[in-house]
Amino acid sequence: MNIHWTQGNTIQLLENGEEFYPAVQEAVAQAREEILLETFILAEDKVGIALKDALVQAAARGVRITLTVDDYGSPAFSESFLAELRAVGITLLVFDPRPRAFGMRTNLFRRMHRKLIVIDRTVGFIGGLNFCADHLGDYGPEAKQDYAVRVTGPIVGDMHMALRQTLAPARKRFRWPRRAAPLAAGAPISQTGGVSMALVLRDNDRHRTDIERSYRMAIRLARREIIIANAYFLPGYRLLRDLAKAARRGVHVQLILQGQPDMPWVRATSMVLYDYLIKAGVEIHEYCQRPLHGKVAIVDDEWATVGSSNLDPLSLSLNLEANVMIRDRAFNRELRSNLTGLMHNHCQLARPSGTPVLRYWRLGLGWLMFHFLRRFPAWAGWLPAHKPSLLPGHRRVDGAQTLTDESEQGAV
Repeated sequence: MNIHWTQGNTIQLLENGEEFYPAVQEAVAQAREEILLETFILAEDKVGIALKDALVQAAARGVRITLTVDDYGSPAFSESFLAELRAVGITLLVFDPRPRAFGMRTNLFRRMHRKLIVIDRTVGFIGGLNFCADHLGDYGPEAKQDYAVRVTGPIVGDMHMALRQTLAPARKRFRWPRRAAPLAAGAPISQTGGVSMALVLRDNDRHRTDIERSYRMAIRLARREIIIANAYFLPGYRLLRDLAKAARRGVHVQLILQGQPDMPWVRATSMVLYDYLIKAGVEIHEYCQRPLHGKVAIVDDEWATVGSSNLDPLSLSLNLEANVMIRDRAFNRELRSNLTGLMHNHCQLARPSGTPVLRYWRLGLGWLMFHFLRRFPAWAGWLPAHKPSLLPGHRRVDGAQTLTDESEQGAV
């Protein structure tokens, strides 16, 4: 694993849609040349429509825009929604479109789960928020708790390169509209601040374990404190072992996990690991105010991460993910203050199993889970090793995105 650290960046923490969406809207409104945007979910609700309107306005003044969505996360748009994008030359691409079987989506595995935005190669956004209304507080009890960051400086060049690498194979295979984003790397980006950052990706080629290994390296080097807030916590057994070892050597290890998950199986599967971690001295705080969707962590005063990767088998072994690693004391203090506030005000401390029967049941299930996690990456390799494609998403037939001929697919 070779992580490329860049110096001289600035970073701004954005909590939930109330901070993230206005920041993106402002940056889009100021765009002059190019917008590249990847998201797992783009919903045709008030958030998605507001983004679409802002992109249409930018394209109308000459900005080149490429918008990439995942076919599983964003399975369909109305014809009117697509027509507005098409009218101003916005390139809409769909990652790995697959036909439905008996009305059900068939492309669950190997998803494009990243959330990346680069505007004019000067400002970037990365985090866990999709473009949908359930990231706003007024959505109700099911509104998600999540984080992203706005960045400037040389790290934006790495983010731009990552987006270009996704687009490059597809560009060779089908005809792009006049305003398609160029693939030129551009000049080096000047330093804008004092933050050290690294973009770490997970793919199914050369970077299969980079994010997990970055977490494990930070955990192994921890001396005082680890705080991890993660929506779907079912990591590999090596990462679990590293957390337990850190707690046993005196590191204050705190996990913020879902107490009211948006998917009921999440808490049930995570709980089988509770006794093992609590016995080692790990504190587990269940966030109960709303569904937790964040994917952030801090270690001591020096290291933090924000991104799209959950600590579960899908994110760590199958999906395309993107996290940024951060070395900056001021950012660590801000994120630590936020997470500590969650623990103190909106979490309940998990306790060990109360009865011997329940403890032994969890012990047996935990043993099976550990062996499952140990072998899952190898098993994942047995899944169909198709090469996911990026296809144009403007044409529709019978209400589904049919995109282009099979001969025009471009591997990503």
